[in-house]
Amino acid sequence: MSQTGHGALTAIFVGDFTMPRGVKFAQHQHPVHQLAWSAKGLLRIRTDTGSWLLPPSLALWIPAGLPHATEAEGDTVMRSPYVDPARCPESASWTEPTVLAAGPLLRALIDHLLRTDLDLDARSRAERVLLDVLHPVPVTSVSVAEPKDPRAGEVAAALAADPTDGRPLEAWGRTVGASGRTLARLFVAETGLAFGQWRERLRMQAAMPMLADGMPIEAVAARVGYASASSFVAAFHRIVGLTPRQYFPVRPPNPRG
Repeated sequence: MSQTGHGALTAIFVGDFTMPRGVKFAQHQHPVHQLAWSAKGLLRIRTDTGSWLLPPSLALWIPAGLPHATEAEGDTVMRSPYVDPARCPESASWTEPTVLAAGPLLRALIDHLLRTDLDLDARSRAERVLLDVLHPVPVTSVSVAEPKDPRAGEVAAALAADPTDGRPLEAWGRTVGASGRTLARLFVAETGLAFGQWRERLRMQAAMPMLADGMPIEAVAARVGYASASSFVAAFHRIVGLTPRQYFPVRPPNPRG
């Protein structure tokens, strides 16, 4: 890890982290705001209220003091601006985790602020622009809670291993020793979601790493249990808030790696 540009007169410093697949930072918090962004690969950010999988096209604003954990879902380079709350404009002071668009200008500004040869005036100008171009996008966390009851938990584990399994709860009940009605109550009570909603969110979670790897949408749809690409895209948009190609836009590789 390297941190650059941190000084008494600056509002932002940028952390540069190379994170091979599977590297995790256990739950922690910062006294400053964090903008979690991956220049390469996929980041997963978990909080007590949600989980976000972030490709290079998206970043997550993490308010100061919020406990969170970070994990590399692939070979990842995380470049995170950390923002002094005392110098952060009200327009960029979100109090909850907020997904932001990471367009070409924001990505260039983050890389620019990694430089160690900027004078204070140049840094200050770049920081103001960075904070001015932060724009939320309507993305919903697709985290799913795991049921604690062993019968519902057995169903959840089986579906995590094979999201294409489309059996109704009555059929699952014959496998785990509970009625379909009992399982339905357990999913609502322990996950906050009806079983069908829970399974759809689980399928979206399973789909995201495949989409990020560039797998065709038709193939991803089949691997997570949808009969057609169109039905998968409609479900993804309904649950996540963007289409798969909006979430994972196809763009040329970053020459910086």
